[in-house]
Amino acid sequence: MGAQPASDRPRWLSIPAAAAWVSVSVKTIRRRIATGELRAYRCGKSIRVKTDDLEAMMRPVPSAKDW
Repeated sequence: MGAQPASDRPRWLSIPAAAAWVSVSVKTIRRRIATGELRAYRCGKSIRVKTDDLEAMMRPVPSAKDW
């Protein structure tokens, strides 16, 4: 996910590509769009998601060191 430099990664992804990008299901991406957790944009009949928005959706998981 964040391993590629910003200039090498795509800016816009389809819903299936976005799901593959963050290793979740298409249903999860659609659910996050429906709840407003992830912003999506319509371009004609297709829906696109920004890779920056996908990365912003991710949250760190606390570890034992954080307690």
